[in-house]
Amino acid sequence: MPHYYWVVTGLFTTLQDCFGFTKHNFARLVREDSAMAVVQNKQIIFKHYIEGIPVESDMELKVGNIKLEVPEGSGAFLVKNLYLSCDPYMRGRMRDFNDSYIPPFVPGSVIEGFGVSRVVESDNPNFKPGDLISGLTGWEKYSLITRTAQLRKIQQDDIPLSYHVGLLGMPGFTAYAGFYEVCSPKKGDYVFVSAASGAVGQLVGQLAKLYGCYVVGSAGTSQKVDLLKNKLGFDEAFNYKEEPDLNAALRRYFPQGIDIYFDNVGGPMLDAVLLNMRPHGRIAICGMVSQQSLSQTEGIHNLFMLIAKRIRMQGFLQSDYLHLFPRFLELIISYYKQGKIVYIEDMNEGLESAPASLVGLFSGKNVGKQVICVARE
Repeated sequence: MPHYYWVVTGLFTTLQDCFGFTKHNFARLVREDSAMAVVQNKQIIFKHYIEGIPVESDMELKVGNIKLEVPEGSGAFLVKNLYLSCDPYMRGRMRDFNDSYIPPFVPGSVIEGFGVSRVVESDNPNFKPGDLISGLTGWEKYSLITRTAQLRKIQQDDIPLSYHVGLLGMPGFTAYAGFYEVCSPKKGDYVFVSAASGAVGQLVGQLAKLYGCYVVGSAGTSQKVDLLKNKLGFDEAFNYKEEPDLNAALRRYFPQGIDIYFDNVGGPMLDAVLLNMRPHGRIAICGMVSQQSLSQTEGIHNLFMLIAKRIRMQGFLQSDYLHLFPRFLELIISYYKQGKIVYIEDMNEGLESAPASLVGLFSGKNVGKQVICVARE
């Protein structure tokens, strides 16, 4: 080791004597040479618009090369993606439909989604190499980021980095905004959550319990029902696939009626809930996962109950409430560190697993928040 140090020191001395280089200049040249390196970049490409249920062949893995540099004056920065989020809303971006809150994917281009990334090179003074960030990125190993809206820096602590695409990311904030801002909860309310073991539902139920509500969740397997009752703290839970009559099931679990329904599925479940709401109940429409893969969506037949029971039913986007994000982080981090909430992830390793992970959302294969680990660091 001392001999190696002498060689390096001697190299600096020789360069300085012969060419006028200093150690600082030499280090800068090494960094610049490193920044120009060309590395392999795996990507998940969206092939074509679809109808119905997505399949793995709607996406493909391509391997190309990328130069680890950022165009000077671009204000962009290059990131290495660590964790990627699989979310049901992405199904809507696979349709040739532009009348929505977010544009469709472009066939032949890299799929886009929420992720956690580390900055590698930067031409943006607000994002420096080594910074950890959370926000929209590409489904690829390296991404060039040019849009910084909704990006945030992560202050690393003992909370798993992957939680920043789940508990502390878009799904967690969706649960927070939907429950507190849309549902207007009161202590003692009777709360029902569908798709309750998913990325959003599992947090909604725990927040409702902490608020002093009675909470029931529905899920699609006995394993998920067990998690709801024995790990996530729901008062009751049931497997909707084992209930031939959803209206009867809800009457059994809510003989007194429902004050708050956090809807992640739409369809027949929403129709049955409308018959079981209490006067002045609140329904937060968060997702329609049961309808997203149907070529012919199912209609709702019991909307007259909105009048009879004076029910407020409201759709929402988490992006409408971004001004509350700092308050959300403060509360949820505090709850997590105090052990008052837990969060369940379903982690798949490698970018190659991304298509199957996304497709699996629509058949209920995931248990908890579906995450893809591209790289640990």
